[in-house]
Amino acid sequence: MTEQTLAAPIDDQQERQRGFSRYQALLIALLAFTQFTIILDFIIMSPLGAILMPSLNITAGQFGVAVSAYAFSAGLSGILAAGFADRFDRKRLLLFFYVGFTLGTMLCAAAQDYHVLLLGRIVTGLFGGVIGSIVLAITTDLFPLHLRGRVMGFIQTAFAASQVLGIPAGLFLANHWNWHVCFVAIVVLSIAAIAIIAFAMEPVDAHLKLKQDRNPFHHLIATVGEPRYTLAFAVTTLLATGGYMLMPFSSAFTVHNLGIDITHLPTIYLVSGLFSIVTGPLVGRASDAFGKYPTFVFGSVVSVIMVLIYT
Repeated sequence: MTEQTLAAPIDDQQERQRGFSRYQALLIALLAFTQFTIILDFIIMSPLGAILMPSLNITAGQFGVAVSAYAFSAGLSGILAAGFADRFDRKRLLLFFYVGFTLGTMLCAAAQDYHVLLLGRIVTGLFGGVIGSIVLAITTDLFPLHLRGRVMGFIQTAFAASQVLGIPAGLFLANHWNWHVCFVAIVVLSIAAIAIIAFAMEPVDAHLKLKQDRNPFHHLIATVGEPRYTLAFAVTTLLATGGYMLMPFSSAFTVHNLGIDITHLPTIYLVSGLFSIVTGPLVGRASDAFGKYPTFVFGSVVSVIMVLIYT
């Protein structure tokens, strides 16, 4: 790939001067909201851990399996989807996986025992795990390289928003009613997002005009075999592994090891999320101004220091 994306990004000189158009702003907000629901569904398992384990009478090991089931199924579906994802309109692909994700979340909301919860996490991972890559593909298709850092900075604030809005709200619902209500709320938000995507988002199919002369699995093998891509995949995998080694048990660690009362968990997530909301767009702008790699290196060094302090 060169710097000029092959899918005809939404870009002209006037738009560069004016900033984002109304549709671009709507699209960024929609993609961010989509990411918000996906991320919230995954990370809500972490603060709910201290509630889920006694409620379902499961061990820490079983809870770890339930969390890992999402990741394993997401990884499997991601590998399988990589070969043929470029052969479909990205809007339709997003809707397909989003509906499956919503159905999996419904299973979690209805779970009365560990096995149904585990099945719900598997289904949710199979569909939800691909949505993040679709969102990034839409971003790279529709926005030129010099704007992608800024756009992705806004979209990735969904992670912070899930901490500021989603997790405290989820813990409030779980503490005042029960943990099932948290997943019901995510289902309601997801249905609203599906409706907006279906009626407000335009097709993203410019890439379909490119000639596809490879078998999907041959294309997948060729992609994985490219050294530049392999290094990027390995770095992303290590980053995700490091982060998710900490996150699933963060609430249990905070309550049982640090001795902080469970009622104070929303405040902890709220403060950290607020800082992420502020820094997310700034990091995106920095990556466009100073370069993606230097910004990444700086962020990695800061992250290592903070993980050492936290642990």
